[in-house]
Amino acid sequence: MKTLWSSTLTLAGAASLTLGMGLNAHAQMPELSAPPAIDGEIAGDHGTHTIRMGIGLAETSPQYLSSQYFGEILSQRTEGRITVNVFPNSQLGDDVQMMEMLQTGTLDMSYPSSSPAVTYVPELAAFDLPFLLPTREAAVAVMQSDVAQSMLDAFDDNGIKALAFSENGYRQLSNSARPVSSPEDVAGLNVSGLTIRTMENPVHLSIWQTLGANPTPMAFGELFSAMEQGVVDGQENPWSTILTSNFHEVQDYGTQSRHVYTPFIIMMSERTWDSLAPEYQELVQEAARQSAEYEIQLATEYDDWARDQLEARGMQITRLDDEQIAAFQEAVQPVYAEWAPRIGEDLIAEIQAIVDATMND
Repeated sequence: MKTLWSSTLTLAGAASLTLGMGLNAHAQMPELSAPPAIDGEIAGDHGTHTIRMGIGLAETSPQYLSSQYFGEILSQRTEGRITVNVFPNSQLGDDVQMMEMLQTGTLDMSYPSSSPAVTYVPELAAFDLPFLLPTREAAVAVMQSDVAQSMLDAFDDNGIKALAFSENGYRQLSNSARPVSSPEDVAGLNVSGLTIRTMENPVHLSIWQTLGANPTPMAFGELFSAMEQGVVDGQENPWSTILTSNFHEVQDYGTQSRHVYTPFIIMMSERTWDSLAPEYQELVQEAARQSAEYEIQLATEYDDWARDQLEARGMQITRLDDEQIAAFQEAVQPVYAEWAPRIGEDLIAEIQAIVDATMND
């Protein structure tokens, strides 16, 4: 085995190599773990391939940094015969559009959230159930389970090769109207319910409707201007996404609700996959899993730091205690009554068993 690449990486160092998008240039950056050394034999010569990969987030995000690492693995283990060009910031379209491009073969790879992918694999909606995955350790155990692999395999009938789960993260609420510490704050008492942008996902719509908000599905690339113009009051995303997308500039309030844990899925067009020699396919699969593990590590390191940075930049963040979380859990029980039969009660039970085993270790 030969070690091909090992280096240290800070988010600042990575950002300096970009086009200057994402966080402001003067921002302090966190120290992040170095990408793992690239080990393994050099693949044989099976031709050259240039892979176009579209992602939704900015160059400073764990998603982008791990995508760059994915490309480095393939480049170095094929001696440059495979090149991955990563297009961040939804340049090539939103998650839904890019998955459609994978099906037609007009895009090679994408990295969507699982939530809009339920159109292709309905079982993925299990990840959208509120408060199902109480800890990151439990979430990772589920994503690395046979249950999750069966979901990835289900994409094969849709013109998409799903390679690995990684972390989008715990979704947190932000808005420009008022602090939120209870379900009543979402619905409003003497004021209207919050208008919340959601992904195009029916379970998310059900969550916010149940809480008394006015959910508004919208592409991520349209969200900043919609909040800036007051079209929507707020949105829900992981702290890292809120920070790297500069949402604090148009959102005064945040709530650490951790109401849904959402994975990302590394995907390749089946047409692109079929064009690769078996040895290259095996290498792509291995690189996807390695970069997914690295992305989860970066996202973990980034999460609390991003929240603290948002506070430092003026966002008022409410940290819910156990009693307040319990109130939200109670309020969203109708979502389970509505969706568990549709998603599959046996599937949900399997996931809960993995969670329970992880929590009891």
